[in-house]
Amino acid sequence: MGIHYVPILTTLFTAYFAAELFSRYRRKPGSYNLLWWGFGVVAYGIGTLVESLITIFGWSDILFRLWYVAGAMMGGAPLAQGTVYLLLKRRTAHILSAALVLAITFGAIVTFLTPLDYSLVDPKLPQGNVIVWQWIRLISPFINTYAVIFLVGGAIASAIKFSKIPKFKNRFVGNTLIAIGAILPGIGGAMSRAGHTEVLYLAEFVGIIFIFAGYRRCSRDPAPIIHPVSQELEDDRLVQSADSRSS
Repeated sequence: MGIHYVPILTTLFTAYFAAELFSRYRRKPGSYNLLWWGFGVVAYGIGTLVESLITIFGWSDILFRLWYVAGAMMGGAPLAQGTVYLLLKRRTAHILSAALVLAITFGAIVTFLTPLDYSLVDPKLPQGNVIVWQWIRLISPFINTYAVIFLVGGAIASAIKFSKIPKFKNRFVGNTLIAIGAILPGIGGAMSRAGHTEVLYLAEFVGIIFIFAGYRRCSRDPAPIIHPVSQELEDDRLVQSADSRSS
C-alpha cells in the first residue's frame, strides 16, 4: 500500500530540516536550543527511517530496537529540550539536559539487552508488546510526558504570550503551528495502537511539516525574545555599568 511509504518522505524532509538547524547553530554556537532541536529532528527522522526500512525489508531485531529508542522512547524529548533552553535559566536547562540524557541512555541500554517475544512480531509494524522486559515500557511515558510539557506546553504558552503583542504576530502563528505539529504524532500513535498504522505515518509527516513551518515563521521576526538567560546577562551588564559610574 502506497501510504506505507510515506515515512520515506518524512525521513528525507527531516534530513533537510536538521541540516538547516545545525547550519544555523554553527553561526550561533551558543544557541543550545538550536542544537537540541537539531538532535530532536534527527531522532524524529531515525524513527521514520526505521519505519521505512521495516516497510521495505520487513521486521528485524535491530530495526525494532532502533525504532523503540528513537521513536517510542525519545519521542519529542530532544525537541522539547530545545524549548527548555528558551524558557528556563541556562543552568537549570543544563541540569535537565543531563537528566534527560541519562534517562534515554539507560532506556537505550536495557532496550538493546531485553529479550524479544518473536511470536508477537508484526512483520510490517513495530510494536512495544514484543519486549519481554515489559517494565522498560514504563520509561517512555515519563520521557514523553516531559516532552509534552515543554514542547507542546511551551509552544502554547509562547503563542498565548505573543498573541498579546502585535509586532510578534509571526511568533504567535509559529508557536501555534509548532504546538499542532507536536500533537499530531501522538494522535497518530494512538490510532496506530488501534490498528490504523497509516494514520501514524501521515500524522508524522504532517506533524514535522507543521513544526518546520512554525520554526520558519518564528524566524521571520528579527526582534529578540528576552528569556531568563538573556535577562540575567542584561541585568549583570547594567549592574557593572552602574558600578563603573559610581567609582
